[in-house]
Amino acid sequence: MTLLESTPQTPLRESCSPVLETERLILRAPRSGDAKAIAALANDRRIAENLLRLPHPYGVEDAREFLAAANARESEATFALTLRSGELIGVCGFDFNGEQAPELGYWLGTAHWGQSYATEAARAVIDYAFDDLGYDALLAGARVTNPASRRVLEKCGFQWTSVGLYRIRALGSSAPVDRFRLDRRLWASLRNWRGMHRVA
Repeated sequence: MTLLESTPQTPLRESCSPVLETERLILRAPRSGDAKAIAALANDRRIAENLLRLPHPYGVEDAREFLAAANARESEATFALTLRSGELIGVCGFDFNGEQAPELGYWLGTAHWGQSYATEAARAVIDYAFDDLGYDALLAGARVTNPASRRVLEKCGFQWTSVGLYRIRALGSSAPVDRFRLDRRLWASLRNWRGMHRVA
C-alpha cells in the first residue's frame, strides 16, 4: 500500500471530484471535516509500516496537511472511503509520482481489514482511471511483507514487474517493495470476464 500525498498547495477540490459507488462503499472527495476520523484510523503503526510517506505517530495536524494537499493537482484523484452509513474507513486514489503511469494507493483502518473493502475500492478507482480518464496503465506497490495488499492487487489484475528498495518514513529506513502494473487491455478483459461470471 502507498499513501498518495503531495505538498499542500491549494484547498480541497471537492466539486471537481466524482463520487464513486460500489455495492458497499461510497468513494468521495476528502473533506476538511474528515481530519479527526483519518487521524484516528491512520495512527496505527501496522498501517504506517506499509506506506511510504505516512508518519507515525499520526495526529490531526498530519491529517489536516494531507487534506490540504488532496486533489490539489490535476494529475491525482484521492477518495475518502466510506461505508454506506457514512463511516470513513480509509483512503484510495492515484497520482503521478515521476513515473510514466499513475500509481494506485490505498489504506484502510485495521478494523476493516480482511473484508475485501480494499479490493472493492481499488476496482472502482481503477475503473474510473481507465473508463473516465482514459489512462493506458496503472502502477502499484506492496511491501514484500504485506501479502494482503499483494493479494488485493492480484485480484484487480495487476501483474508483478519487479522489486526495489523504498524508504518507509515510519521505519526510518528502506524496505523491499514489490512493483506491479495493470494495462488497460488486461483490465478490460478481466472486467468482461467478471461480468460474465459474476465474480466478486
